[in-house]
Amino acid sequence: MVDAVVTQAAIEMSVEAVQASQIGMKALAAAIAIAGTGFASAWAELSIGSAAVGAVAENKDLFGSVLVLTIIPETIVIFGLVVGLLLIL
Repeated sequence: MVDAVVTQAAIEMSVEAVQASQIGMKALAAAIAIAGTGFASAWAELSIGSAAVGAVAENKDLFGSVLVLTIIPETIVIFGLVVGLLLIL
């Protein structure tokens, strides 16, 4: 009788451990999705931003189009955030 109770407790603990592991893996996948898109956006923003500053320094009329071009990579992070939230839910 005692062995059955101990075995049942061990099974319940292992099920809880598996569920906790699954939640942790979901959180890790969401973090990777958000961090990956964040780093990719920062890398794209680096090259676009430096070229944009040079273009605006030569011609002030390019500011509006340059502003749009620097915003485009930031939308990638929003997609990563959406994917991360979908993974968690």
